[in-house]
Amino acid sequence: MLDIREISKTFNPGTVNEKRALNKLSLHLDPGDFVTVIGGNGAGKSTMLNAIAGVWPVDEGRIELDGHDLTPLPEHKRAFLIGRVFQDPMMGTAPNMQLEENLALAKRRGQKRGLSWGVTRDEREEYRERLKTLGLGLEDRMTARVGLLSGGQRQAVTLLMASLREPKLLLLDEHTAALDPATAAKVLELSDKIVSEHNLTTLMITHNMTDAIQHGNRLIMMNEGQIILDVRGEEKKHLTRRELIDKFAALAGTPMETDSVLLS
Repeated sequence: MLDIREISKTFNPGTVNEKRALNKLSLHLDPGDFVTVIGGNGAGKSTMLNAIAGVWPVDEGRIELDGHDLTPLPEHKRAFLIGRVFQDPMMGTAPNMQLEENLALAKRRGQKRGLSWGVTRDEREEYRERLKTLGLGLEDRMTARVGLLSGGQRQAVTLLMASLREPKLLLLDEHTAALDPATAAKVLELSDKIVSEHNLTTLMITHNMTDAIQHGNRLIMMNEGQIILDVRGEEKKHLTRRELIDKFAALAGTPMETDSVLLS
């Protein structure tokens, strides 16, 4: 489904601030893979997701998704294939628009726009049923402005919007990091449910090792712009935090304990 071949990205080349964020990184995902991504700050996790989404071009390498060569395409031309949920609950929605209007925008992602009703009767019923599945009572607030929702509610709505057209690839970029623990657990539960129901190929970045182990069928660890560990199946199911810390120290040559964020 996703095939990344030796992509590299360097920021501020030729200056004192030069930073090689991706270093000939390669990754292959099969259809339906749910891959959690961990690594220290500056390991290249978000840079990889931004490269896939087309936020910026890579310096070299190739990115293919479902047989499409995404490498030369700008971000807006990748939108019909990719759904994304960001770390900040304020991103991904239009706060001054109604809930049903936000869903209508998501429904039309990647399509040509014309002069027609913004939300049809059939669509309104579809959105109501979709919102019911979140279990947050939002199906009774479809005309409320999204900016009035809580952070957790907005992330749940953004998750629904990102999956509404069943994208070929769903990108979850630390999408629970800004939420309190109880709300984060609810959003992760919804993420698992949506990914499972629609069999979505998914990449999820997290700084929480327990979440990385418990969710998805595969775990990759990044360091200095490369993938240094890739575990799946039974091996992943039986991983512990301690084993993950030890593996990082052995492969990266530095103790993971020095990164307090990874121990959250």
